[in-house]
Amino acid sequence: MTRTANDLVAEAKTSIAEISVKALTGLDKSALVLIDVREPEEYAAGHLPGAINIPRGVLEFRIESHPALNAGRQCPIAVYCQTGGRSALAALSLKRMGFEHIQSLAGGFLAWQEAGYATVSN
Repeated sequence: MTRTANDLVAEAKTSIAEISVKALTGLDKSALVLIDVREPEEYAAGHLPGAINIPRGVLEFRIESHPALNAGRQCPIAVYCQTGGRSALAALSLKRMGFEHIQSLAGGFLAWQEAGYATVSN
């Protein structure tokens, strides 16, 4: 059976937790690692305050050695991308790797911007 990228994203979303923009704004960010899984040029053009950039293509290889994850696999993590597709796939991958508290931002960076929240540019 052939599946498209959209099929894979839809399947991933049945197995992961998503968080709304409003719910994310209400979380204590000091206890949360916020990961932007977009490409470096997307991150540089604008990202959520406090987010670190680990692109989707290298996430599985870099996540465990990143200093922000000092609590290891128990660390609460929220991932986002432009619209929520890449972050859904990233969340599923991290879940499969044993990370316990993973959420994907529903609607991604675009939903954050549309809600009128601040972004940061490099």
